[in-house]
Amino acid sequence: MEKIRVALDAMGGDLAPQAPVAGAVAAVKENSGVKVFLLGNEAAVKDELSRLGYTGDAIEVVPCTETIEMAEPPVAAISKKKDSSIVRGMNMVRHGEADCFVSAGSTGAILVGGQVIVGRVKGVQRPPLGSLIPTEKGFSLLIDCGANMDARPQWLLQFAEMGSIYYENFMGVKKPRVAILNVGAEEEKGNALVKETFPLLKASENINFVGSVEARDITSGGADIIVCDAFSGNMILKMYEGTAATFLRVIKKSLMSSLKTKIGALLIQKSLKSSLKAFDAKKYGGAPLLGLKGLVVKTHGSAGEVEIKNSILQCHQFYALNINEQIRSCMEAEAEFMKKLRQEQK
Repeated sequence: MEKIRVALDAMGGDLAPQAPVAGAVAAVKENSGVKVFLLGNEAAVKDELSRLGYTGDAIEVVPCTETIEMAEPPVAAISKKKDSSIVRGMNMVRHGEADCFVSAGSTGAILVGGQVIVGRVKGVQRPPLGSLIPTEKGFSLLIDCGANMDARPQWLLQFAEMGSIYYENFMGVKKPRVAILNVGAEEEKGNALVKETFPLLKASENINFVGSVEARDITSGGADIIVCDAFSGNMILKMYEGTAATFLRVIKKSLMSSLKTKIGALLIQKSLKSSLKAFDAKKYGGAPLLGLKGLVVKTHGSAGEVEIKNSILQCHQFYALNINEQIRSCMEAEAEFMKKLRQEQK
């Protein structure tokens, strides 16, 4: 198998260029089937490579003279900054010079660039971001978690179908359980979007639909895939992050509160670290923007070396499993399903 070519935004994120460069070096050392193009300020990137002592040929620097900042309007930035690391990286994917693009930079610019530059798979109405979130039973896929703040029923159906393909292949779970985020388990509950989407999910032969899931049941692993609009999904994701951070602070404060608890902390330290490690989603990389002609992966703005490395390796696995081709085939089948459904409704 030929090497997977990953275009990596070396200037995106809070820890750039140190974290992206270190992540690239770690990735090519761990997997010889990966080639990384580091896009960004040439001098800064080469200084980091020199500091890390990397002299191999699995990493190539692609000089870029511009950087898209987090606060810039996405459409204007993509349109005007043609020599930015994000636009250059997206164009490399579009023209077949790279197989995928990874960035911890501006989410808005990545979403716009993904659709405008890389382009959607035929039949995909809107590409969603899918993020793996920890649960009591492992990890669930939250989709959409950031791309489409307002959604339509057929978009959610496609999110469920594409998410099922990604989850089944990436997580190795056959016929993953798909649920729609709702305020109750009953079919008649929910807002207009949920009520209109429910029968589409129920009728689809491409997914294993199990009904509704309430937010409180997500953490216990109530479903493998949680489908929702990005407004709801992003709030769930941010609540997850905030709760986890608060929980860790409270635990630490409690364990350090007295001599007795400090001794207890020493006794459970190894077990506690092992348990917390099981909830670390960083090992799976970033959130792929599904339904594009090429793979685009968005990592956290605060992503460090490990998360960047795993996002690069995630790209290798994505292509090895041929996920994009499976999505393309599924969208063709989904188009036939919708055509048949419309005929039946006439």
